[in-house]
Amino acid sequence: MAIFGYVRVSTITQAREGESLEAQRRQVISYAASKGLELAVENVYVEAGVSGGTEFQDRPEGAKLINLVQSGDMVIFPKLDRAFRNTRNALNVLHELKGKGVQVHFIDLGGDVTGNGVGAIVFTILSAFATFERERIAARIREVKQLKKSQGKFTGGRRAFGYEIVDSVKVPREDEQAVIREMQQMRSGGAGYREIAEWMASTQERKMTFMGVKRVLSFAEPQML
Repeated sequence: MAIFGYVRVSTITQAREGESLEAQRRQVISYAASKGLELAVENVYVEAGVSGGTEFQDRPEGAKLINLVQSGDMVIFPKLDRAFRNTRNALNVLHELKGKGVQVHFIDLGGDVTGNGVGAIVFTILSAFATFERERIAARIREVKQLKKSQGKFTGGRRAFGYEIVDSVKVPREDEQAVIREMQQMRSGGAGYREIAEWMASTQERKMTFMGVKRVLSFAEPQML
C-alpha cells in the first residue's frame, strides 16, 4: 500500500487567498500521520500554477498520479477545489480510482469519499456546487464585458476598423471613418461587399474579406444625407 498526496495552487488563488503549496503539503502529511500512516514528501504531487479548470488527467502531475496508483493505494487531497472544478471530471476520476481499488480522501470532506457513506454523498453535492460557482463566475465575466461593450469600451481582441483605443474606450479614427463613409456610398450605389473589398485592397492598401466589409458597414453609423 502506497500513500500519495496531491496539492495544487494557481497564481490567482495564491495571491487572493494566501494559500501556499507548502501549507497544503504539511496538511496532507499531517492527515496521513493522524491515520497512523506515513506519507513521504516525495510522494506529494505538487501542481503549481495550474488552473482548476484544467481537467485532472490533463495536468502534468495529475496525469502522473492517476497512471501510477494501484489497488490498495491511498490518495489524499487537502480540499475538493484543489482537485476539481468540474462535476463530470470529478466523478469520472473518482470512478476510475475506485475501479482501481484506490482510496480517495478529501480532508475538507472528512476523509474517505470512495465508499458509500456520507463522505461520498457530500463529495457529489460539493462537486456540483464547485461547477455552479465556476459557471457563475463565467457569467459575471460575460456580464461585465457586455456592460463595457454597451459603454463603448474595448473588451479585448482586435481593434475594430474605424476606431482606436484610448484609455480602454473606443474613439472614432477620422482617417478610417472617412474610408467607411466612402464604403457606405459605394454600397448605397449598388456595389457588392466583394467589390468593396477589392476596392479596399487596391486603393487603401488594406486587405479585407467581404465578410469583414459587411461587418464594418453593419456597425457603422448611418450615412448622413
